Amino acid sequence: MNRKLLTVLLLAFVLAGGCSLIVYRMVGHKVAASHASQTTRIVAANADIKLGTILTAANLTSVDIAGAVPKGALLKPEDAIGRGVMSNLYQGEPILDNRLAPKGSGGGLAASIKQGMRACAVRVDEVVGVAGFVTPGMRVDVLASGDPPGNPDPKSGTKVKTLLQNIEVLSAGTDIQKDAEGKPVQVRVVNLLVTPDQAEVLSLAASHAQIQLVLRNPLDTQTAPVQTTALGNIFADGDQIAKPKSAVHVGARVSKPVVRSVSVEVINGGQRSEKKFSAPEASE
Repeated sequence: MNRKLLTVLLLAFVLAGGCSLIVYRMVGHKVAASHASQTTRIVAANADIKLGTILTAANLTSVDIAGAVPKGALLKPEDAIGRGVMSNLYQGEPILDNRLAPKGSGGGLAASIKQGMRACAVRVDEVVGVAGFVTPGMRVDVLASGDPPGNPDPKSGTKVKTLLQNIEVLSAGTDIQKDAEGKPVQVRVVNLLVTPDQAEVLSLAASHAQIQLVLRNPLDTQTAPVQTTALGNIFADGDQIAKPKSAVHVGARVSKPVVRSVSVEVINGGQRSEKKFSAPEASE
């Protein structure tokens, strides 16, 4: 083969390889630039953060998220520092604006109360307040049981009434109170998110009756009409009331009238017979 032809072929291969390398690098840079343009750096939690915590720089980190940015996501750490957390955050979770209290409102339970609502504390027993039964975010019904004043039917006994329905639990925990001897004891306390009118009803019921919380499905938001239940009615429904026996009235004995009769002897030839006829006064 001619040496000139080999030289031309070799130069062609070298030029083709160089052009391919240049094209590969140009395409790679464009793909990398397109991927970089599709990711956004947002603020996220550096560790698990509990409700009421005031955020600092140590609580925050940054993560790159591809695609659409979640609504309300914070892009700068300065937008989150100094604000209170209104619900628990977990490590690596993007921090959204609606999960934080407004600037200047501080932290704690007060920052998580919605506009126009109130947090009303209710003391519950150990059965209701066990961990996992009533937790923040759950929905409950509030029942009050006791002896109502001026009860027109005292035989009915204790009554139970459904005061409030579909109430959100704001927080659940323990509080230190003193017993009759003045010693500190721990009691279960649940804070409910209610309106001002509901807060008055709940406070009055807690002072004169026993409060019971009933857990409900958070998707069930309908309120059902519930009648007041009395203790006497519960036991009356289960017993069979004996019906009184009908009284037997014994009437006065009526003596039968004595019929007076008259005997007449009849002689017919040699035969004799006797016939009786009633007296005239007996037929009257």
